[in-house]
Amino acid sequence: MEDAAAPPPAPPPPASLSDGTSPPAVLILGAGAVGIFYGGKLARAGVPVSFRLRSADHPALTRGFHVESIDGDFSFQPHRLYTPSDPPPPVFDYVIYCVKALPEIDPAALIRPVLGPGTTLVLLQNGVEIEEPTARAFPDHPLLSALAFVCVSRTAPERVRHLCFGRLALGSYPREGRGRPEAERLARCFEGAGVPCAVAEDIVTERWRKLVWNAPFNPLSALTGASTRRMIEDSAALPLIRGVMEEVRRIAAATGHPLPEEVVEKNIADTRRMEPYQTSMLLDHLAGRPLETEAILGNALRAAHRCGVAAPRLETLHALLTLLAPSPDDASPS
Repeated sequence: MEDAAAPPPAPPPPASLSDGTSPPAVLILGAGAVGIFYGGKLARAGVPVSFRLRSADHPALTRGFHVESIDGDFSFQPHRLYTPSDPPPPVFDYVIYCVKALPEIDPAALIRPVLGPGTTLVLLQNGVEIEEPTARAFPDHPLLSALAFVCVSRTAPERVRHLCFGRLALGSYPREGRGRPEAERLARCFEGAGVPCAVAEDIVTERWRKLVWNAPFNPLSALTGASTRRMIEDSAALPLIRGVMEEVRRIAAATGHPLPEEVVEKNIADTRRMEPYQTSMLLDHLAGRPLETEAILGNALRAAHRCGVAAPRLETLHALLTLLAPSPDDASPS
């Protein structure tokens, strides 16, 4: 009789993708909105995409996933679903890590059991200066850093709503790392799935570029409950938003990753065109989940201090966000 504790062998992948190439085996760690959306895009294009889930999510997700999208709704069934008690075999070409960047979560502990000898690791996360601990933990594996420029939210364990945008950027980390062929192969898979995906020469610069938007809108939404539309149309909030963006530009330049001056106005114009959107940080706050305060603000501030750049607006937002974290002192007196 088969050992019940042993994971089932993965079924063979499809013979080829639409471009005639052999599809890579992909495991997604983190079945949140981003993981489900991009995993679903790959799955529909013929890539065998498996997910490692939290045990609590498993019963609902065995029925598959559904994405409500501006580009057309779709459903998909993952290649395999794994829980912590049913560990994935280390046979994947790519492990895409979509878990939020939080100080209390050790990426290496989640990644180590699923890395095979030839696995490429992809960090699809928010924030700046997040890659180095993982790079040190897995020096023998190509490491890709990736960014999602998308408005997407999880409305139920198995359901995701996609409001707008959707492009990806990825690149090898460090810049002179050996992951360029792996980055190009994965980008071709996403492009074949209808997801614009650029291979960046300097992915760290792209992280600072994304922070120009994240640094004002994520914290301000969590602090006020406002949607992106309300924030961008508020005449009192707009100077603060611009000021935070300019501080990010100055820090990025000081760290060797200058951004063009027009990046501020481009982000503001793009936000005006967006559907009203509750940011991921606001949704996390409303659900009582930890916030990515350090990845989005704390790391940028540490870089500012290291480089001698003043960032008073970022300092203020960081201080206010720390007060949103639950504390035993917040309990009401009996």
